[in-house]
Amino acid sequence: MPDPVVELYTAPPDGFVAARDELVAAAKAAGQTDRAKQLGKLRKPTVAAWVVNLLAIRRPELVDQLVELSAALRSAQRQLKGDALRELTRQRREAVAALVKEAVGLATKADPRNRGKLPVGEVEATLTAAVSDAEVAEQVRSGRLVRAASYAGFGEVPRPNLRLVTDEAPEPAPGGDGAGAAQAEQAARRRAIEKELTTARAAEKSAGKELDQANKAETDGEAAVERAEAALQEAERARADADAALGRLRAARKAAERAAAQAQRRVGEAEAALEAMDEE
Repeated sequence: MPDPVVELYTAPPDGFVAARDELVAAAKAAGQTDRAKQLGKLRKPTVAAWVVNLLAIRRPELVDQLVELSAALRSAQRQLKGDALRELTRQRREAVAALVKEAVGLATKADPRNRGKLPVGEVEATLTAAVSDAEVAEQVRSGRLVRAASYAGFGEVPRPNLRLVTDEAPEPAPGGDGAGAAQAEQAARRRAIEKELTTARAAEKSAGKELDQANKAETDGEAAVERAEAALQEAERARADADAALGRLRAARKAAERAAAQAQRRVGEAEAALEAMDEE
């Protein structure tokens, strides 16, 4: 039997609240109070999170491969293995692009209404964060992601070619002043690259914070929608109860009208009988 919670997180988000409430009601009817409370705490995923959840649940082997690649990438970063790092970074970009394509295909198949409307950038940012952050990777693998993730650190930024600095004196370069000028030019280029990298990291960190704030605002907005939907459902139930009560009142009025008509007929018949007796 399929896991109802898994089905909940793979179904389009616009039906999440109603489906979750049905599960809660079923658990309560079965006397499963604790399970009903747990189900009631499940939060509606954003569209981007839903797309990633679909990928994690439908194609878990692809997500596992991405996580394995992330471990190798972090290892290369720690050891400053330039060639390995560049190769793994290339593989990461290709893997993320392939996973985004697969995820979008799954989401479009699950809900054709989303064709061309999916937040591909947020999906890509979340999968990239999964490569760089082990905690995000585990959240992605769980298939219970509630909102998109981003990585504001520097782990995924490819490093420029670096040389190991030791205490040994550098060997003199041949060529005299010409070699010195070349070294000075190389040092200037290095400083320019490092400055550009610092600027890029600051911009990335700022963008990550903005994305987190936007995700939080979206989550808050969805929570407000959920509360409004719950209030609407309660209002609809109250309206149904009022309609039923009105129906009963109308039926009672009609019954009273029939009784009054019958009484009037009897009064008329009695009066006619009396008049007939008086005329005799």
